[in-house]
Amino acid sequence: MSWVFQQDNAAVHNARLTKDFFKENNITLLDHPTCSPDLNPIENIWGWMAREVYKNGHQFQTLDALREAIFTTWSNVPTSLLETLASSMPKRIVT
Repeated sequence: MSWVFQQDNAAVHNARLTKDFFKENNITLLDHPTCSPDLNPIENIWGWMAREVYKNGHQFQTLDALREAIFTTWSNVPTSLLETLASSMPKRIVT
């Protein structure tokens, strides 16, 4: 199996140990332009999730309640949102 890892320039991805792991496991690195969250649709999903989890100013009394809300929200990401983000990629790349 061949693996490709999209490098987002996070510090942990640039650590010597991580680079050695990629090399030892023949993982191809795909560079990601710095400061380009627009090319990473998951950033849009995180924003959507935060708005959903904290909708109407909701606050959580326990870490477990927050965790449950996050998992529930993640399980209910609308297919239409994913489709919209996927179809927006060609335009994001061009502009």
